[in-house]
Amino acid sequence: MKLEDKLFQQLVSWFQNRNERVIVALSGGVDSAVVAMAAKKALDKNAIAVTADYNTLSAEELTSAKRVAKEIDIEHRIIKYNELDNIEFVKNDQLRCYHCRTELAAYLANEARQIDVGLIVDGTNTDDLSDVRPGIRALRENGIKSPLVELGINKQDVRNIAKSNNLSVYDKPSNSCLASRIPHGMPVTLEKLKRIETAESLIKSIFKVKQVRVRDHQDTARIEVGKEEIKEMFDSEKISEVDSKLKELGFKHIALDLSGYNNRENFKNPSYNNSS
Repeated sequence: MKLEDKLFQQLVSWFQNRNERVIVALSGGVDSAVVAMAAKKALDKNAIAVTADYNTLSAEELTSAKRVAKEIDIEHRIIKYNELDNIEFVKNDQLRCYHCRTELAAYLANEARQIDVGLIVDGTNTDDLSDVRPGIRALRENGIKSPLVELGINKQDVRNIAKSNNLSVYDKPSNSCLASRIPHGMPVTLEKLKRIETAESLIKSIFKVKQVRVRDHQDTARIEVGKEEIKEMFDSEKISEVDSKLKELGFKHIALDLSGYNNRENFKNPSYNNSS
């Protein structure tokens, strides 16, 4: 038996051994997709996927979550609330993710009470534990379980499981909420979030790259793409098009980070000279 098949069976058994109704927080990414697939196989109709649509989730991620739910044929519920009503989240300090996940946990718990579910799980894998993630701490404090972590399953394992089971998101780049593109200390607003989402969609469509972040430094848009995709960005006509379209969104300066995408959520606003 291949390792990915063995690990997936362990994941299925994790749910079978508990034998209770479960909510899987389905984000649209590969990790929670694999967890949801295992829950569905183990518990059938007693497994429910829940996605939170809270303004900082991009339309692309919501579409992905809906597609995954259909692929694995799991009941899918979408809960809506406005994260921008949360003052602690909006001020965007070092604990932004903690406030975000604390609120998410409360909404998931409320949904669980309404449908008589006692177990809530997410898609955190062991690789996620290598970073400082206050959001993970918030979920743990609120009783949300991470079966991938408990079983020692890492990101590559997850991708292998997804590919072996023909999940469309098996090679989907990691993503995070749109607010992570705004430097700490700069308030999160709906206007900024929409501008970031539009900018990233434009870049993906023009350059056909998969991994994109547009870091919003007020007048400056700093573009990050996957290191292996940077070479795709050196097309003068496409560069001119992106420059024009992003300036139409209100940015005055457009920069490409030659270091490539860096998987970090905490960054400070550099002192760009925007006077020229």
